[in-house]
Amino acid sequence: MDFTKDSPGANDDGSGTAAVMEAARVLSRHKFPGTIVYAVLSGEEQGLLGGKILADHAKAQGWNVVANLNNDIIGNSCGSDKVCDAKTVRVFSEGPRWQGREALAAPQRSLGGENDSPSRNLSRFLDSLAERLPSIGLDVRQIWRNDRFGRGGDHTELLNAGYPAVRFSVAVEDYDHQHQDLRVEKGVKFGDTVDEMDFPYLAKVTRLNVAALAALASAPPPPEPTVEGAVSTDTTVSWYAPHSPISKELLERSPFVIRWRRTDQTNWSARRAAVNCVYQFSPRVPRPNAQSGWHCKDTLKGIRVDDWVFGVSSVSKDGYESPVASAVPGGAFKPYVAPPPKP
Repeated sequence: MDFTKDSPGANDDGSGTAAVMEAARVLSRHKFPGTIVYAVLSGEEQGLLGGKILADHAKAQGWNVVANLNNDIIGNSCGSDKVCDAKTVRVFSEGPRWQGREALAAPQRSLGGENDSPSRNLSRFLDSLAERLPSIGLDVRQIWRNDRFGRGGDHTELLNAGYPAVRFSVAVEDYDHQHQDLRVEKGVKFGDTVDEMDFPYLAKVTRLNVAALAALASAPPPPEPTVEGAVSTDTTVSWYAPHSPISKELLERSPFVIRWRRTDQTNWSARRAAVNCVYQFSPRVPRPNAQSGWHCKDTLKGIRVDDWVFGVSSVSKDGYESPVASAVPGGAFKPYVAPPPKP
C-alpha cells in the first residue's frame, strides 16, 4: 500500500495475468460453442473492485456464466519455509452457495447440499480433468473453503452474484515474496520479484486452465436436476436442460449422464447414461412455470436416496461433458432465484 516505492508483483498477480494472456493466445486460434471471456482485474487489494465490476457487467449483460476460473498467485513452487511442491495446484471452492443462502438454508437442512454448490462441483470437474491429463503433470488439491484462511480474491465477487467460481493458487505460498516492501533483513530478501518465480510450474497451471476452458466451452451447460425418493427403495432423478433441440442421433447417444456418490465421498463414483427425455416447447404465452427445453427423468432401482448425492451432467456430440450439477437446493449453475410464494 506504499505508493511511493517500487512494488513489483511478479507472482501476485503477474503470474495470473501471464496465464490469462497465454490462454487467450492459444485458445483464440480455435472456435467453441461457448464463449470464453479473458479478464485481468485491478483493485483487488483495495476491495475486490475489479471482480465487482466484472460480476456487475456479467449480470447487466445477462451472461450465462458456467464457470469463473480465478488465477491468483500461481507462479512459485517453494514456500518461505523451503517446502516445495511443483506437482500440485490448490483449487478453492465454497460449500453452501453464498448468494441465496438465507432462502436455501431450510431446504438444504432438509434435503442436503452443504457440499454440492456449483463451485464445489466445478472443483471436482477440475480434479477429474487433471487426472485424465497426466501429461500436464499436475494434481488438483481441492480445498473446501472459499479462499485461503481469512483471505479472499476476485472470484468472491462472482460468487456474490451467484456465478460458479473457484480460485487457483500455488500448493505452498512464499510469504516472504508477496505483500512485502523490497528490502533485505538479516540476510533474508523480501519482495515479489521475478527471480523467485518457477516458470515451468506456472506453465503447468496455465496448461490446466487452457484444457479446462476448452472443455467447458465445448460442453453444453449443466442441466438443472432434482431428486425424489423419500421412503422408497428407488430414486428418481429429473432434470431440465434449456438447450437448443437435440437431434435424434445425439439423443440416442445419451446427451446426459446421471452421477451419484456416497455422501462422505469426495468425487462422483457412479454413472449411468440417460436418454429418457422429451423436448417441450413452450408457446409465447406459456403455462405457469413452463419452460422450453429437454425435460428428463430416470429411476435408479434399488438405490436409496438417503445414502447418496445425485447429479446430472450434459454431454456434447463430440463427447465433452459438463461439470455435474447436483440435485440439491441451489445446485443449478446459475444465480439462485427463490420460487414464487404458493397461493
